[in-house]
Amino acid sequence: MAYPELNERERRVLEAVIQSYVETAQPAGSHAIARRFGLGVSPATIRNTMSDLEEKGMLYHPHTSAGRVPTDVAYRVYVDSLIQLPATKKRERDRLTAEIASGGSAVEAILRRAAQSLGVITQELGIALGPRLDNSVLERLDLVSLSAERILVALTLAGGAVRTIFVEARGEVADAALAEVTRVLNERLAGSTLRQIRTGLGERLRDSGPTGNAAELLNVFIEEGEQLFEAALRGQEDDVLLGHASVLAEQPEFANVNNMKKLVALTETRDDLAALLRKRSEFGGITISIGAEHNDPRLANFTVVTAQYHAAGLSGVIGVIGPTRMPYEKVISLVTHTSKLITELLG
Repeated sequence: MAYPELNERERRVLEAVIQSYVETAQPAGSHAIARRFGLGVSPATIRNTMSDLEEKGMLYHPHTSAGRVPTDVAYRVYVDSLIQLPATKKRERDRLTAEIASGGSAVEAILRRAAQSLGVITQELGIALGPRLDNSVLERLDLVSLSAERILVALTLAGGAVRTIFVEARGEVADAALAEVTRVLNERLAGSTLRQIRTGLGERLRDSGPTGNAAELLNVFIEEGEQLFEAALRGQEDDVLLGHASVLAEQPEFANVNNMKKLVALTETRDDLAALLRKRSEFGGITISIGAEHNDPRLANFTVVTAQYHAAGLSGVIGVIGPTRMPYEKVISLVTHTSKLITELLG
């Protein structure tokens, strides 16, 4: 989308208004901008410039206030062309490292701690989505008999992730047959990605040799394999991990009960949130969507900032959701740093 061109004065005034509003949550007036930012022009000149910015869709008057507030378009222009990202502070880096690296090394545990820690430091709602497993390589497969006709299949993936699925056998399976099918499955499937297995399982297992009871169990995998492995992927891909929403409670935007209700409604519909984040996992680097850019009324007053992380050839996203009035420089820097930290820890 093309945005109106701004001259140098308009850029400086817009940046000052955004910085003022982000820090104070109060509409910015020309006298306050002149006093605080030393732009070298009079309040009258600033007021005229603010009027020009309003005509270009960058600012608006809330109610009858004399001051002005940035629009979604203003934040987009700011993020794309005005922002200067600072280096993350050492104490923040050390805190993130200490909190995310502590505890278990399982992917979900690391992501949960990352979402919580990032949310606390940025004072936004931390969010994370686990890595997509389509391209995950199967290292080992184990079959465990749970009952006469029910078998648990444990898939150990590269990077340490473990997924489980259940198979209904056609009659009781002897231990020897279970061991034989386990051997065949590992010979034919280990070293392949889950996508390759899911789409070509029948072909891989045909003419594999077992007879009798083992052959009957193997036929279950041949006939139902695509659905079975789809089930292994489906549960994990929709796992959205959230930080603590309470960190947002002190922000002025959430004095408005409707804003809090919209956020709660979004976090309760995890499928929709997962779909939003999954799209973002396809893009490298940082991704920022602001207000109306989401095409979702529940996110009309929010910004979502995410960055892609990598783990054993897989990728997911880590980031935050917060009001459009957020300290973009700090948030972008911390989200970017956290994504790199997660990549290091999972690597």
